[in-house]
Amino acid sequence: MTAFNPEAGMRRAAARKVTHIINGYEQGGASQQKKSMRGWLTSAQNPKDDIDRNLDTLRSRSRDLYMNGPIGASALKTTRTNVIGPGLRLKARINAELLGLTTEQADAWCGQVEEEFNLWAESKHSDAIRMNDFYDQQGIAFLGMLMNGDSFTVFKHAKRTSWMPYGLRIHLIEADRICTPQGDGVLGDSVEGTAENGNRIYSGVEIDDDGALVAYHIANTYATDYTSGKIRKWVRVEAYGKNTGRPNILHLMDTERAEQRRGVPLLAPVIETLKQITRYTEAELMAAVISAMFTVFIKTTGPTTDNTMGPMIPLDQQVAPDDPNNYEMGPGAINVLGQDEEIQIADPKRPNSNFDPFVRSLCLYVGAALEIPYELLLKNFQSSYSASRAALLEAWKMFRMRRQWTAKEFCQPIYEEWLAEAVALGRIRAPGFFGDPKIRKAWCKAEWNGPAPGQLDPVKEVEAAERRIALGLSTREREAIETNGSDFWTNIQQQKVEIEAMRAAGIQSDRPDTPQTDPGKEVKQENE
Repeated sequence: MTAFNPEAGMRRAAARKVTHIINGYEQGGASQQKKSMRGWLTSAQNPKDDIDRNLDTLRSRSRDLYMNGPIGASALKTTRTNVIGPGLRLKARINAELLGLTTEQADAWCGQVEEEFNLWAESKHSDAIRMNDFYDQQGIAFLGMLMNGDSFTVFKHAKRTSWMPYGLRIHLIEADRICTPQGDGVLGDSVEGTAENGNRIYSGVEIDDDGALVAYHIANTYATDYTSGKIRKWVRVEAYGKNTGRPNILHLMDTERAEQRRGVPLLAPVIETLKQITRYTEAELMAAVISAMFTVFIKTTGPTTDNTMGPMIPLDQQVAPDDPNNYEMGPGAINVLGQDEEIQIADPKRPNSNFDPFVRSLCLYVGAALEIPYELLLKNFQSSYSASRAALLEAWKMFRMRRQWTAKEFCQPIYEEWLAEAVALGRIRAPGFFGDPKIRKAWCKAEWNGPAPGQLDPVKEVEAAERRIALGLSTREREAIETNGSDFWTNIQQQKVEIEAMRAAGIQSDRPDTPQTDPGKEVKQENE
């Protein structure tokens, strides 16, 4: 029988009299009373403490999942392929009305600029290290941003040559090299620092007293590069030119919070889940392999362990042939046990029938966090047409958003820098380009087109495109880009050549499948 404690009873009675009014989120997510919340200890920190101090670990784990985790690699490559593909292509769209040009003059100017731009963009001389052309660099910069949280591009200028009239070069730099010049430069250990001019430096990003971006600090080696023999040094690159205001360096980063200085890897929210999926998959695979191996063990009572039947596994396929305590397992292998030795193997019952649905369920959560439907993440479409199309459309909301963002933050600034050099050299004529910022912006307007979404049912997609054109909701040029990524005007020119060639050969060139209806007439009938 438990003894009665008067003092404890008085405390309980007093506690019952205390009336506490629970307000708002205190009943739910902010509760400190519920048992499910008592052990949830959190602390709201600034972006520097939440992000910068953990970036070194996040980057290394994100790279490991990309290199050694199938689902992690699929998430990053799928996003890169659909957003960038073989590269976003320039489509000049100048403001002809503001510039006082006719439609024909604007089209001619745009065509000339696109051809001239490709002279530079399709050459590896556009790369400061001469490894990739501009279109390949788009994919490298974008994938680096996804994998590491951010990526950087420095504008450089080289000597013009007879084969490359432009001196503009772009140099891609991985996120690790942008760091605070203090200690060994590892983000986890030396996030903050002070510049010679007194400005603060956070993870290699220099800011002034108002918090405005001033410069970046670039190390000449990686923090873990101990074999190059170089002394670790930093170069300060101002973010914008003092005289022009144009950027000297581009910083690709998906900003999550105000006053955030460095980006977070795309896989950061699902790193633990992806690692556990990889471990589980490897364990299930090994269990299935072992279960499939039929191995015979012979137990002897004598002093010898010689296998009179000879080895069943070739020497070059054995895991540890020199280890006397190791018994090789293989299809039809025979091993002789030593005296008083006995083998016991638990039946793993593999393959596991629950493996596939369990992994798919986890991929649903991973895909939701990454905005990638699990069908696209696993490249497995087994749902109905409507469900699969809905999944693709939802994914393409994210892909288009990232494409527009990449075009704005990477492609357009580089194009504007190239165009400024082209105009200065006289290879492109653009009156008023350097005199009025408004006129310059009108000359620089452009679109960047990438790979099309693809089609689950081409017939339905083409019929829908035809209806959009007839109702004035879209244009043939836009539908050509969205359907298969082609250029409408190039298609028309090629069709003209093909039709003339077919007529010259005496082949019927009239295509019965070509719509002969007048779009304006069809719209009128629709309204009636």
